[in-house]
Amino acid sequence: MDWTLSREGVLPYSYERFAQAKLFVFRKWCAYALERHLQAPADLSGSCKYGSLFMNRIFGGSIRGHYEHQYNAIGGRIVDLSHDAADVGSMANPYLHEPEFFAIEELQISLEGCLPRVESWALEFLEELDIAQPTASHRG
Repeated sequence: MDWTLSREGVLPYSYERFAQAKLFVFRKWCAYALERHLQAPADLSGSCKYGSLFMNRIFGGSIRGHYEHQYNAIGGRIVDLSHDAADVGSMANPYLHEPEFFAIEELQISLEGCLPRVESWALEFLEELDIAQPTASHRG
């Protein structure tokens, strides 16, 4: 799948929805750490695959990034759930985009492996917002 192609989302992007999504994904990231018997995270460090896939499913746009970090491009703007995470803050150029990175088979497999969890998060997020489930045409 070409993650760098823009797709339609379920909801229009807004700053309010960004804030809701960030809180939701952080809550899920903490629960996922607990499942793996890891210490609760202080921020969204290490979550960029999940966060960028989640934002892509909910708000559309495309996924951008490079070997260190993934983020979203939605409506012509950079959107990054983990923009204030420690790992992103330590990167020299977190918003570099290398489209060829997304063609690497190992990354494709990794992203596909994240999708079932991301899909369940997306459905739960929409339910919490009391929004009807997305139709197949929105899932890309």
